[in-house]
Amino acid sequence: MIQQLSIYTENKRGAMNRITDTLAKGGININGFITNDSAEFGTVRMIVSDAQEAQRLLQEAGYLTKLAPVVAVEVSDEVGSLNQLLSAVSRANISINYMYATFDRDGAAPIIVIQADDMPELESYLLYSGIRVR
Repeated sequence: MIQQLSIYTENKRGAMNRITDTLAKGGININGFITNDSAEFGTVRMIVSDAQEAQRLLQEAGYLTKLAPVVAVEVSDEVGSLNQLLSAVSRANISINYMYATFDRDGAAPIIVIQADDMPELESYLLYSGIRVR
């Protein structure tokens, strides 16, 4: 499992730029992210090069943050690969809370980031099923 950094921020112009500026100045590379918003607040979920240091930097800048375990699964870039992954999760009877896609910078393979209620069980089942988990 890897650590995902969640940042809670006001839904205001320039909010994402302030987050990325803080991380860039701290030497943190963003490997993948997704944003969700509501009328007043947003959540930015990120996979970064150093989650604990990124959390420290952002907290010092006044952000509310949280680290959470997620699995990152490499899938092939072909029709049906996401379906195969989701079918395996379904067979394990594990409910996915959310997921998003990024990619492997070295091999350019798609990476699916998954967060579920039972992360150890999800990781164990995927590994047992021969699915490549990072």
